[in-house]
Amino acid sequence: MFNGLADWWDGVELWLAQAPFPVQFVLVMAVVVPLCLAAAWLLDTVFGRVARLFGTARDANDSDRSS
Repeated sequence: MFNGLADWWDGVELWLAQAPFPVQFVLVMAVVVPLCLAAAWLLDTVFGRVARLFGTARDANDSDRSS
């Protein structure tokens, strides 16, 4: 199975490397940019929820200062 997948990927990679620059640019803009945006959103969401679970040191210090 891995040999078939590796052969397919090698073919795609070879096709992309030999494609003209405008085709490469369009593919990057259409595929890689949305993937990066989705990954950034996912990481922001996950780390935001984790940070909310732990709270912040500023919250504890602010309540001490006000009393």
